[in-house]
Amino acid sequence: MVSGALAVGLVASVSLLASPATAAATNLLSDPGFESSLSGWSCDAGTAAVVSSPVHAGSGALAGSPSSSDDAQCTQTVSVVPNTSYTLSGYVEGSYVYIGVSGGSSTWTPSASSWQQLSVTFTTGASQTSVQVFVHGWYAQPTYYADDLALTGPAGASSSPSASASASKTPTPSASASASPSHSASPSASASPTPTGTSTGTSGPWTHPVYWMPLDNGAQSISSVISGSGETEYNLSFVLDSGGCTPAWDGNSSELVSSDTAVLADVNAIRAAGGDVAVTFGGYNGTELGTTCGSASALAAAYQQVITKYHLTHVDFDYENGALDSNTAIRFGAIATIEKNNPSLKVSLTIPMTTVGFPGTGTDEIQQAKADGARLDVVNIMNFDTGLTSGTETGQTETITDDAITQLESIYGWSAAQAWSHLGLTLMNGHTDQPSELFLQSDFSNLLAFSKSNHPALFSFWSANRDFPCPSGAVEPWAPGTCSNVTQNAYDFTKIIVQYGG
Repeated sequence: MVSGALAVGLVASVSLLASPATAAATNLLSDPGFESSLSGWSCDAGTAAVVSSPVHAGSGALAGSPSSSDDAQCTQTVSVVPNTSYTLSGYVEGSYVYIGVSGGSSTWTPSASSWQQLSVTFTTGASQTSVQVFVHGWYAQPTYYADDLALTGPAGASSSPSASASASKTPTPSASASASPSHSASPSASASPTPTGTSTGTSGPWTHPVYWMPLDNGAQSISSVISGSGETEYNLSFVLDSGGCTPAWDGNSSELVSSDTAVLADVNAIRAAGGDVAVTFGGYNGTELGTTCGSASALAAAYQQVITKYHLTHVDFDYENGALDSNTAIRFGAIATIEKNNPSLKVSLTIPMTTVGFPGTGTDEIQQAKADGARLDVVNIMNFDTGLTSGTETGQTETITDDAITQLESIYGWSAAQAWSHLGLTLMNGHTDQPSELFLQSDFSNLLAFSKSNHPALFSFWSANRDFPCPSGAVEPWAPGTCSNVTQNAYDFTKIIVQYGG
């Protein structure tokens, strides 16, 4: 892949080690039993209603009606006390019903023919003052029911025990779900404060973040990319080591993250347009930080510099070339650390693929992440550069994706639905680095339909920098970094990607 490959960014781990409550535990939720209204809850439009039957107790319950494109989620944001243990519980009925904390722990049931109690315990971060809790079903499943939800623990600083509802929907909340609670860890250290001059990350949708190199591969102005494509979700690539475990854009010592203003301006512009960013660490070229930072703690500190600089809620790790399946204890130990220190952080791991799914190096990395307690919200498959061996580009890409789903089911013990909710599908537009491989706009459209049918966590591509026709008469390499080498209009491929909504 030209100028490196890519990686995606998302994971959030909330510690499950209980802290002693400093005040009497009370139910902090407003209208926890849905007795007569949805007061205090923010629900996906047209999916929620109060019903009188079935109910667990009282006179009402929540009925959530998923569709093929909506999981019928209801959320509520509540004030909490930092570094304190809380328990979220509730009674549910139906297929694939989830309760949990946005950006943190969750639990679910595949099938509850009668009322079943779910419960998950978590510990707030050292500076955390609010949490968003959720309940939702699953795409295209029958109506589910929920009743008598409770968030127990000491009330936060809000004047009312029950905080107001949040209007924002958790991005791909089911990607946080797992068959068992998150890996236990000590209470997290304080997350770094928002840097001066940096806008904060959003909790809006994160389903189609395209890769974009802001300082390389002929980058257009971010305003022109947004206005030309409609895209407001970006994986900014790549942060590497400029020497001595020092984060820099493209590993360039003249583009240190610590002194950067150019990318910071792009980040602020994207957020001002209603979007958000991840930063991708790694790529095919250059020296990934985990190669030279000598310990997990040193590497975590280097990653944290970037998280703090841009106030990130998403990060992406793309270990390729010599970094693939190398120094894994250091790398995933560092990821586990930044998850503990940044409770709202979402992490994705991007892995190059073979024609039969993950290579052994890829499954090794996933197993190491499990061993180190690094929770992967998204395992992003780099579904290109395998070469087309038979059939069509669309067909082979779908087969590789299905193989990856089977492997994730085996590694984690997930259901197919869970595996899809943790999968990222990333393509490359036009000619790739393999001469036998060519993705046309029709392939992207076909794979958009495939994604809409299966609901992966995200649908992406490499890269917006090359979403242009090559200059007429110019001699270009097979897979240039600045154009696609196919007939197209500017941003044809990005305009397809942005149609994916999860």
